[in-house]
Amino acid sequence: MERARKVPMRTCIACRQTRPKRELMRVVRTPEQRLVVDRRGKLSGRGAYVCPTAQCVTRALEGHRLERALDVTVTPDLVAALWENVEAHGG
Repeated sequence: MERARKVPMRTCIACRQTRPKRELMRVVRTPEQRLVVDRRGKLSGRGAYVCPTAQCVTRALEGHRLERALDVTVTPDLVAALWENVEAHGG
């Protein structure tokens, strides 16, 4: 008899909707204080999750929610990486 695997759930910092971890983008503040979009979800550091949609990314950036969640200033490189991921997800 197979056991049902538990699906890890996370909450988007923009829309506050709970979704499976794999459906969200993870942004990480590494121990070196760099901001990175974590595509695999395995990097060490403080993480925050955002839906891969234009609406949620805009809300997370304009409302400074990402900055508050990670306690760091968002860089233009991170903003570009977030939009690349949104386009890759078709959102």
